[in-house]
Amino acid sequence: MRLDAFLTGLDVAAADGVARGLEHSGFHGLWVAETQVDPFLPFAVAATATERLRLGTGITVAFPRSPMVTAMDAWALAKASRGRFDLGLGTQVRAHVERRFSAAFDRPLARVREYVAALRHIWGAFQHEHRLSFRGDFYRFDLMSPFFDPGPIDHPRIAIHLAAVNPRMYRLAGEIADGVVGHPFSTPAYLREVALPAVTRGLAKSGRERAAFSFVCPVFTVVASSPTLAADEEYARQQLAFYASTPAYRAVLEHHGWSAIGEELSVLARRGRFDELPRLVTQAMFEAFVTRADDHAALGATLRERYGGVLDRVGLYGDPTRLAPDEVRALVTSL
Repeated sequence: MRLDAFLTGLDVAAADGVARGLEHSGFHGLWVAETQVDPFLPFAVAATATERLRLGTGITVAFPRSPMVTAMDAWALAKASRGRFDLGLGTQVRAHVERRFSAAFDRPLARVREYVAALRHIWGAFQHEHRLSFRGDFYRFDLMSPFFDPGPIDHPRIAIHLAAVNPRMYRLAGEIADGVVGHPFSTPAYLREVALPAVTRGLAKSGRERAAFSFVCPVFTVVASSPTLAADEEYARQQLAFYASTPAYRAVLEHHGWSAIGEELSVLARRGRFDELPRLVTQAMFEAFVTRADDHAALGATLRERYGGVLDRVGLYGDPTRLAPDEVRALVTSL
């Protein structure tokens, strides 16, 4: 199990120092979500500032972008990083795609399936393996003159990781993707009992083995020896409450019998009473989602116990950049 850092955003001006610091501390990879900043932008800096750190969009929202735009950006980052770039791709939820991005969200499973196929076709054309000639239900690509062709690169095999919460997307990831990025709003039980079996069904459909697939997921953690323990617990509770209020993530609550709490949280969110959400997160919910340990060496062992056999790469969610190098090394060693 390898250790990654998951950031909800990364300032372009700070990307150099943050990426170098994570690499020096011993992190295997860095994933950056698309929230306030397009994650491709800071990775353009981080790719040339690091030598070993894997860089992954965690995730890029697919549908507002043409597959050609995504393919070009990913190609440039794969070239700049010398093959250390992972494309994390997600559908997001309907409200954000339609109302925040003003893009189409119809038939999301079919659309993202075609999106992945289009990306790989475009990359094959960039690598001069075939001419650009793709036509599907949602996308068409058949014009590529030399002036617009970025040309072959040394590391053309870009790993695509689909974001997933619900079983259907986990199964699709197992069928068509190189990996999956689970949601931080996931418990070990949900990943083990729902997500992994769905991935396994998808892999079986594609005729692949589990070893050919990467299961990545950020997790909430709190360490008793940390001077920011109280703030870390409060942050985790706030994030859990926010995610639990989102109907698209209700499957995780349903698996644990907490649907009623999710409904109540959704009502409060619709009324704009966000300050009241954290109080509805019960202690049982908190302990199910959050991994506790006395120190970082113990945290590694506890993560291995909770997620072993499921996750290939476990990510620290929040702000892992504040950890001291010796804390990271203790965690990496115990993992």
